[in-house]
Amino acid sequence: MAVYGGIQAHELERWLNALTNAAYDRRCPLVNVHGGNARARTARQNLLLLAHDYRGGLLTREESASALGRWCQTYLSEAEWYVLVGTRQPPSHPQGEAALSEKERSLSVLKQHRVG
Repeated sequence: MAVYGGIQAHELERWLNALTNAAYDRRCPLVNVHGGNARARTARQNLLLLAHDYRGGLLTREESASALGRWCQTYLSEAEWYVLVGTRQPPSHPQGEAALSEKERSLSVLKQHRVG
């Protein structure tokens, strides 16, 4: 349970929407979630199942928030988490977008899906 904070139950819908949008945004790091396309597909499927169970009333808001927190611990890096919660800005370089590494560019795009 390294750096990730808990997801508040009252923020669950915002988190589900932001993560689902980010997971399907091909510019985001969630497309290649730490292990390639197969793991990214699994991450997206798990996220959709979690959202379905919550919206279908199979899980309470608290259970879903806890499950979504575990999903984040499994599939997001520390930098991605901080960008999503809005507590850290992705690195910026004066050389411009062309000089940014792929990881830095992905974090910049992920900032658009920020929850916090």
